[in-house]
Amino acid sequence: MANTRGPLLVVEDIPNVLELLEVTLRFQGYEVLSAHNGQEALEILEKETPALIITDILMPKLDGFSFVQELRSNPKTLNIPVIFLSATYVTPEDRTFAMSLGASRFIEKPIDTEDFLLTIAELLSQEQITIPRALPQPQFYSGYRARLETKLQHKNRQIARIERLLPTLDSEQRASFKTLFDQALQDRSEIQVELAALKETIKNLHINDQ
Repeated sequence: MANTRGPLLVVEDIPNVLELLEVTLRFQGYEVLSAHNGQEALEILEKETPALIITDILMPKLDGFSFVQELRSNPKTLNIPVIFLSATYVTPEDRTFAMSLGASRFIEKPIDTEDFLLTIAELLSQEQITIPRALPQPQFYSGYRARLETKLQHKNRQIARIERLLPTLDSEQRASFKTLFDQALQDRSEIQVELAALKETIKNLHINDQ
């Protein structure tokens, strides 16, 4: 099913997931553009106008939430449909916040390929999609901070559980859980970086408002 309205932009920082999405979409006849984070995606959007954007949420440099807020703040990109993908932000509150930013769909990882492709086809077939504008800055920052702080607490609990469990496992099990542990540490680090940057932004915003 080739798309005649423009390419699809995929934003994903994990190389093997990005490759899987690219191969899946190109096999269906779609032209695909790729970015490894929100900042790269914004640079692509200066030159290209995709028909649809598919983006992860937890990414370095500029994550999915901030990226979509930027999209909805720009008249040139505010009407591009967005599909959020996430294995980390999957609570009802995460979904609600994501949709409030103007996402058209929210899909959890691991991705069901058939459902994923049907969702893309449905969005591309719609003549007009009503998409909300960007949230007011205070509302965005408040919601975004709440999501990051909740996710950081969850990651800290997850890491603590794995640390307690590792010494009790045999070597084969320990190797498997060590992989989970390393991924959880990486996720926590990315969340901490995003949260620190957000707090600095909020601080500067308050200073400028005085």
